[in-house]
Amino acid sequence: MTPLSALFPTKPFCLSIEIFPPKSPAGDESLWSNLARLTRFHPAFISCTYGAGGSTRTRTVELCREIQSRFQIPATAHFTCVGSRADELSEWLDYAHSEGLRNLMALRGDPPRGETSFKQVEGGLGYASELVALIRSKLPEVGIGVAGYPEKHPEAPDADSDLRHLKSKIDAGADAVFTQLFFDNDSFQRFVDRARRLGIQTPIVPGIMPITEFSRIKRITEMCGASFPSALAARLEAAQDDADAQLAIGVEFAIEQCRSLMDAGVPGIHFYALNKSTACEQILDALGLATSDA
Repeated sequence: MTPLSALFPTKPFCLSIEIFPPKSPAGDESLWSNLARLTRFHPAFISCTYGAGGSTRTRTVELCREIQSRFQIPATAHFTCVGSRADELSEWLDYAHSEGLRNLMALRGDPPRGETSFKQVEGGLGYASELVALIRSKLPEVGIGVAGYPEKHPEAPDADSDLRHLKSKIDAGADAVFTQLFFDNDSFQRFVDRARRLGIQTPIVPGIMPITEFSRIKRITEMCGASFPSALAARLEAAQDDADAQLAIGVEFAIEQCRSLMDAGVPGIHFYALNKSTACEQILDALGLATSDA
């Protein structure tokens, strides 16, 4: 399967879809059904998250292996520092590689459930840049993606220090940056411009989460620190008792947001699909990607 390092130089636009490990057999069935519908848009890869505290570390690899087998599409496994010593992280890398994974998303990771802050375990790693360096030293041929924050990481003291931390991940060997969700394209472009001035030349891919439910997106933006347009919030709040109307508003906004990003020449779009296909299908159909070779 093609590593990230080889995808972006050969494709003018790389669509990617992010999913998470379901918690039940019914969830599994729904995931495979939704992914089957999304594969007609020819994603360059499908990524699978790694639960808080590494709670799905084996499950993530199993799902990525199944994605590659079912759809013949590269899978990218999320990989975090949380709760593991360096030797345990190395063991996981050996396991993932033996199962055919050639792409990883290297993240520091969120605290386990019930904890409010990241805690580095004894003998473990404390930064995503250290994780990138570990991966690159053990598996020099794999593709490595990392996270970027157009409106800075919630824990960062300021935008400049956050950007310097991103550069440390690139300097350690990351191949591409995939951003946290955002709703203001100007903030994304300013982020890219600042990154380029700092010397970051790797592809920076915008992360888009289609709005399907106002209450959910409010929780998510509050957690990650993303700003939310007041006019859009007002429209969604007025329709909060009508699920179909909320979906329609969210899809309409995402179509225009993505069109603007594509017109600006982004190298791809990373969709946070939340294991559902309806909104993504409508957006991607409107963007004309169903028959694209992207």
